[in-house]
Amino acid sequence: QVQLVESGGGLVQAGGSLRLSCAASGRTFSNYGMAWFRQAPGKEREFVAAISWSGGSSSYVESVKGRFTISRDNTKNTVYLQMNSLKPEDTAVYYCARTSRTFTIGIMTWEYDYWGQGTQVTVSS
Repeated sequence: QVQLVESGGGLVQAGGSLRLSCAASGRTFSNYGMAWFRQAPGKEREFVAAISWSGGSSSYVESVKGRFTISRDNTKNTVYLQMNSLKPEDTAVYYCARTSRTFTIGIMTWEYDYWGQGTQVTVSS
């Protein structure tokens, strides 16, 4: 069974930064793509960023390009999301997720089968 545990959320003023971490259990972390999604109150869960199993490629939703950076450390079974220049519209619960198939990367929720419990990010104006 794979467990994903997020940390690093909190309250920050607009323009500030946060770094989210997601620690994964299991010995095959480096075989799977990882992603961050977010869900604001009353809205559907949306894709934020994804990274390939090796870390060699990544993808971002347009609204965070240039502000957020996804990375991973396969020696620590951890994926990160560095968030800079935060805006009030970034306020949401952020979830990390693992692809359901090895050596894939995706932007749709159905492509991921393991999810963390979420961490709250609140950006005040």
